[in-house]
Amino acid sequence: MGNPRAFLTVPRQDAGHRPIHERIADFGEVEQTLGDGSRQLQASRCMDCGVPFCHWACPLGNKQPEWQDAVYKGKWELAYKLLIATNDFPEFTGRVCPALCEKSCALNLCIDAPVTVRENECSIIEHAFREGYVKPSTYSYNGKKVAVIGAGPAGLSAAACLNRKGYEVTLIDRMPSAGGLVRYGIPNFKLDKYVVDRRIKLMEQEGIKFQYNTTVDLNNLPAGYDAYVISTGTPIARDLKIPGRELKGIYFALQMLTQQNLRLAGQEFSPEETVSAKGKRVLVIGGGDTGSDCIGTCHRQGALSVTQIEIMPQPPVGYNPATPWPQWPNILKTTTSHEEGCERRWCLATTEFLDDGKGNIRGARVETVEWTVSPEDGRPQMKPTGRKETIDCDMVLLAMGFLKPQHPQYAENVFLAGDAKNGASLVVRAIASGRETATRVDEYLNS
Repeated sequence: MGNPRAFLTVPRQDAGHRPIHERIADFGEVEQTLGDGSRQLQASRCMDCGVPFCHWACPLGNKQPEWQDAVYKGKWELAYKLLIATNDFPEFTGRVCPALCEKSCALNLCIDAPVTVRENECSIIEHAFREGYVKPSTYSYNGKKVAVIGAGPAGLSAAACLNRKGYEVTLIDRMPSAGGLVRYGIPNFKLDKYVVDRRIKLMEQEGIKFQYNTTVDLNNLPAGYDAYVISTGTPIARDLKIPGRELKGIYFALQMLTQQNLRLAGQEFSPEETVSAKGKRVLVIGGGDTGSDCIGTCHRQGALSVTQIEIMPQPPVGYNPATPWPQWPNILKTTTSHEEGCERRWCLATTEFLDDGKGNIRGARVETVEWTVSPEDGRPQMKPTGRKETIDCDMVLLAMGFLKPQHPQYAENVFLAGDAKNGASLVVRAIASGRETATRVDEYLNS
């Protein structure tokens, strides 16, 4: 390392976020950036810790100490080459990854101030695009063809890897553009879609074919390919089948998030089709990242108020002895969307949606629950308390996760990748799965 003692003198500096009053007026990216000099200082904080737990924690196996050192020394092109050796889309993960690497950083353990790994990663790839290091490559093809069905992070990653290995790749997607969750699920204020467009254009220049607006019957895959990668994600959201579920004003989270992204891309919807929180009291059911994205979107659409409820207990603040370093800590997470204004409540189970007499949602009946540990198997078990109340609302967004897809028995030349294989997870894990699946396809076609 160039300066193994910099962590003693250089404090952690996050890039920060745009002011709340400014950012809730548009869908521009919330996160700000640091200049190259400040970024190099932040990279210098990566210490010679001996065992790089950041590398261990990263699903992609990124070599963080190596490219941190390169950034510190001003060797941006070297940093870029080290980064893309393990990560096909650092411009995605540099914006939306929860940074498992930072939670396992040795500095997180000893001084509660890990290296700004995620921000440094984003700076490297943006510097590379700006300076022209990112250029389309050409590859020699071996005559074999692979169809990748689903153009989300896993499918894009599998396609990029297979293309490098010499296969003619066609990406097939039911939507009008590629990107999957990063285009249609993640709000622009976290990841602007020019970032996705830029990468797709590069992949097209490298010879990957894209086929849009095409729904594939997974029981009758298109002919003419030597192998198939199914990376269709987790399309079925977890529902809440309680009395009143049929009322107007109750939506799955992705109904609103996807439509908002489509509207920003220029697609128009009739007033009857439009899902908007403008002037409404919104209840978000589900305490995860998707729920947080709903909160931020509601603010930008002009909601009167937003309440988020979660059936599980509130996580500890700051430190949880049940998930010690270097594990991912199960602690309270406050996002930029929460900072913009939101009432958050825990241990509430929704039991009924209430009708305003005209078929519209007017409120939700909730009951406080308690969580105990089962003496038989040690698993958490929920106990209703009988304490009930009504939360007034004009709109409900269900953000309770997704069901793991069930697949038929496929032929031996069909492979699964990403959420379609493992269930809903992180973008970084989807990219890693796509890379791993590409290796398996290559081994199969060369066996």
